Amino acid sequence: MLDNRPAADRILVARLTGTAKRHARWRPLTEAERAAALGELRELADGRGDLLAEVAGLLEGSGEGELDESLKRQAAELCCDAGADSEAIPAWVAEGRCRKMNAALPPFSGGVRHRPG
Repeated sequence: MLDNRPAADRILVARLTGTAKRHARWRPLTEAERAAALGELRELADGRGDLLAEVAGLLEGSGEGELDESLKRQAAELCCDAGADSEAIPAWVAEGRCRKMNAALPPFSGGVRHRPG
C-alpha cells in the first residue's frame, strides 16, 4: 500500500504503536502504569488525535481473534484515552482487518486484496 503521508507522520505512528504496545500488560494496569502510559502517549502525539485513532483502530482490527488480542485491545484503549479522534477509529479498525486478511494471503497469489468498504 502506498502511503503518501509525510515521513514524520509515518514515524510518529510507528512510535505511538510501539509505545502503546510496550505499556500493555496481560493484566489491568495500575493507576501509576496507566498514568505513565497516557502521559507518554499524549506527549508523543502532541495533539495528533488523528494518529492516535489510526494506531487504536489498526491495533483493534488486526488483533481480532489473535492470541494477543487482549494486549492489542489494551494498547488501543490507551490510545483512545490519550486523545484519539473517536470518529476516525472505525475506519481504521476496518483497515486493520483488511491488512490482517491481506497479510494471510500467500505471496504473489494473484488473489483479490481486501479493502475496507
